Amino acid sequence: MSSLLSDAPTPTAPAPLEAGNQIAIARQAIVGENRAVLGYELFDRSTSPAAHTADSDAALLFNALSFADTEALVGNKLVFINCTHASLKAGHLELIHPGKVVLEVPPAPDHAPGAIEELAAVLASLRKEGFRLAFNHTVLTRGYASWRPLAAYVKLDRAALAPEKIEPFVAFARTGTDAQLIAEKVETAEQHRMLSDCGIRLFQGYWLDKPAVVKVQTIRPPQATILQLFNLVRSRADTALLEELLKRDPTLAFNLLRFINASGLGLNCEITSFRHAVMILGHQKLSHWARLLLTTSRSGGAPPVAGRTAVVRGRLMELLAAELLAPEECDNAFVVGAFSLVDAMLGVPLAKALQTVALPQPVVDALLQRTGVYAPLLELTEACESGNEEVFARVANALHLSNRQVNMAHLQALAWAEAMGG
Repeated sequence: MSSLLSDAPTPTAPAPLEAGNQIAIARQAIVGENRAVLGYELFDRSTSPAAHTADSDAALLFNALSFADTEALVGNKLVFINCTHASLKAGHLELIHPGKVVLEVPPAPDHAPGAIEELAAVLASLRKEGFRLAFNHTVLTRGYASWRPLAAYVKLDRAALAPEKIEPFVAFARTGTDAQLIAEKVETAEQHRMLSDCGIRLFQGYWLDKPAVVKVQTIRPPQATILQLFNLVRSRADTALLEELLKRDPTLAFNLLRFINASGLGLNCEITSFRHAVMILGHQKLSHWARLLLTTSRSGGAPPVAGRTAVVRGRLMELLAAELLAPEECDNAFVVGAFSLVDAMLGVPLAKALQTVALPQPVVDALLQRTGVYAPLLELTEACESGNEEVFARVANALHLSNRQVNMAHLQALAWAEAMGG
C-alpha cells in the first residue's frame, strides 16, 4: 500500500483551544411565586459592558443560540436580551424564534417625542412578528403612551425608585398596560416582601439568583472565508457555489449546521447535505448569519491543521462512496469525513459536539459507533493517513477497492483541497 496521506498530521484527541475561542455568557433568573423561573436575562461576559452596541447585541444572541448548549443555558424558559435601538432595526432578529425571546428596550434618547414615535413603529412591527417587549419603568411616564400597549413586561428598578414611588407606579401599570411587572435589583428578603405587598409577582436580583457564568469553547472560521461567504450570498450566487465554500471549511459548515439546529432558531430539522443547509436558510437569512459570524470572528488566522485534514477526508470519502454507493449517499460520506475531526477542532468529545447538530442517523452511527455503510470508508481513510497497511488492506479488500482506486481518489482529494485553498 502506498499512502499519499501517511505524512499528514492526524489530530485525534481534543486539544486546548486559544482563549480567544472562548465565550462567556452570564444568566440571571427572573422568578415568580415559589421561585418558579419565568426566564433568564443573558449578559455577555466576553466583552466590556461599555461596549454595548448593536453588534454586541447581535453577538450575544448569536453566541447564546449557536455556540452555547442552549438547553443547558435556558432550557425551555424565556430569554431576556438587552437591546440597543439600532439592533432592534437590524436584520439579525429574523434569525431568532420570537416565541423564546423577550427584547428589553431602553428609553428613547433624551425622551425626545420624535424618537419615541419613530421607535414605536419599529416596536409595533416586532410585536406583530411575535416578539415580547420589556421596558423599564420609564415607559410609565409622560410621553411613552404609544409604547405602553406594546409592553409584555415592565421592569421596576428598585434601586432607582424611591420606596414611596413604587406603589403609584404599580397602580398606574395595572390600569395603563396589560404588562406583567418585574421588580429588579432585589437584594434582601425585606425588599422582596415590600415589593410583593405592592402586588408585584415577578422578581430579579441577587437575593434570588446571582448571575451564573457559562463558558463555551468555539471554533471560528477565518474572516476571509466568512467574507467570501458574505459576498457570495449578497451576489445571489448559485447554491452550488455556496455548497462548495462550505465543503472547503468544515468549521464554517459545522457552525452553520449548529446554528440551524439551535433551539432559538425554531427549525431543529435533520440536515442531509450542505446544499440542504443552504436551502433551509435561504439567501436572506444566510446573509444575516454570515454578518453575525463576521461580527464575532477575529481578523487573520488560518484554518487549523485538523480543518485541512478534514477537508481531504471528506472529499476522499465522497469519491470512494461514488465507487460503491448510490449518488445520494455521497453527500453524507463527505459530511462523515469533514466532521470526523470536529472534536479536535472544537476541543470537546465528539459525541458532545454532535449533539448540537442534526445529522442523519447513518452519519452519526459512522462517527460515534463506527457502524453502518459509511464506517468502512472512514476506517479506510484513517488508515491512509496513519499509514496502517494492515487495516488498509483489510478494509480495501472488504470493499473490493484496488490500491489504484484508493490512491487515485487520494490524488483527486488532495488536488481538490489544494484548489479550494484547504
